[in-house]
Amino acid sequence: MSTLPQKNPRPLTSCPGPACTQNMDSNGGAGLRRECCCEPDQKQSKLYGVGDPAAMFSCDSPYLSSRGNIIKWFWDSAEEGYRTYHMDEYDEKKNPSGIINLGTSENKLCFDLLSWRLSQSDMLQVEPALLQYPNWRGHLFLREEVARFLSFYCKSPAPLKADNVVVLNGCASLFSALATVLCEVGEAFLIPAPYYGAVTQHVHLYGSVQLVCVYLDSEVSGLATHPFQLTVGKLEEALQGAASQGVKVKGLILINPQNPLGYVYSPEELREFLEFAKRHALHVLVDEVYMLSVFVDTAGYHSVLSLDRLPDPQRTHMMWAASKDFGMSGLRFGTLYTENQDVATAVASLCRYHGLSGLVQHQMAQLLRDRDWINQVYLPENHARLKAAHTYVSEELAALGVPFLRGGAGFFIWVDLRKYLPKGTSEEEMLLWRRFLDNKVLLSPGKTFECKEPGWFRLVFSDQPLRLSLGMQRVRQVLEDQSPVAKNPPSCQPQDPSGQDK
Repeated sequence: MSTLPQKNPRPLTSCPGPACTQNMDSNGGAGLRRECCCEPDQKQSKLYGVGDPAAMFSCDSPYLSSRGNIIKWFWDSAEEGYRTYHMDEYDEKKNPSGIINLGTSENKLCFDLLSWRLSQSDMLQVEPALLQYPNWRGHLFLREEVARFLSFYCKSPAPLKADNVVVLNGCASLFSALATVLCEVGEAFLIPAPYYGAVTQHVHLYGSVQLVCVYLDSEVSGLATHPFQLTVGKLEEALQGAASQGVKVKGLILINPQNPLGYVYSPEELREFLEFAKRHALHVLVDEVYMLSVFVDTAGYHSVLSLDRLPDPQRTHMMWAASKDFGMSGLRFGTLYTENQDVATAVASLCRYHGLSGLVQHQMAQLLRDRDWINQVYLPENHARLKAAHTYVSEELAALGVPFLRGGAGFFIWVDLRKYLPKGTSEEEMLLWRRFLDNKVLLSPGKTFECKEPGWFRLVFSDQPLRLSLGMQRVRQVLEDQSPVAKNPPSCQPQDPSGQDK
């Protein structure tokens, strides 16, 4: 199996600038952030970075608090691509020359299936209990369905309990609530980078919690089997580095399947990470929002809830939402599963601000209990469409001679465009991003995922064939007009996380 080129490990350096990224999944791929104070250079590579978004900003508005100015900055800094896209959205009939959005991680392939199911008569029910204040953890009928749903699809060794379920309006709110109830102001979570950049906002805007990036390399060295591989050694180094800077780490965030890489952690890896966390008394937040969007069997997805015995069940918290797996990011449903009742109660208290309407809770319960439709209709067709779209984009990229990672899960491909950056800088990455935008296709640049190697892009493939084909034509036009500065190393080939060719 060919891999990306191997080199010797590099010495440890730190980056005191912010791990300040923006929400590529909800703002259409705009997500610009200010430069980290120490740009990755060609000779040294950061192994960790401590981010404090508050350290970067000054108060601009006399009408806002310092916290309000930070919150406003996050919004303003994410506006360029998002605003441009929404002013000029592609429409086959009304605006065929508009911008194709291959930056926002949404599943747009199964609207026909979902619209049929959500329009059935059992979905509409109005009764007094649904129009009144619920139990803030969520209506019991929904929490029971969530427990049964997760028991089945996560393959838990024992039935999961409704008492351990909290429901609220999306994983963004879950991250925010967990950060607020688990950490003091200024404390931090470890997170492998590149990572879904909106987590920075989620944990910081309310809780003032930082992220300590565990930077992963595209280079395969030592015992690594694939690019951007997380190891316990890297977690230990980042934890020690944060401590040396006076930052207290309270937890570890794992996204499985991983965004933006599309990788899936093996059960052995999950257990190693959980054992590491237990040794250091760290909470582990496991985001499994893409758990039903694994479209390649050999990817071998296993939920953290499938493990026989969790090393530290009181500090292990799993979250899932309907936004990705069911293509309903606008519905706003998310759920927490935790055996820690103190954590569940504290998060439930914040559901006063992040709860679901009773009507939505009824709809979600009906959807989750319809196992026949999910297993026999929706999931097989969804996986087939995802796989077909992934195959199409993979073939287009291969024809262009563009390296990429083949993860087998999620809605995106992590694409290596480093050969189009003459100096390999973040500034050149953003210039290339703007060339795509000028050519009416929106992608997500690597810096919005806190990728330390400029030139990586996330390309979303879960769109209708016509839009996807037109988007890839526009990507091809930009790259053919942009002369590569170097040939791809001969060993740089697409790779899947299991180390097996597909």
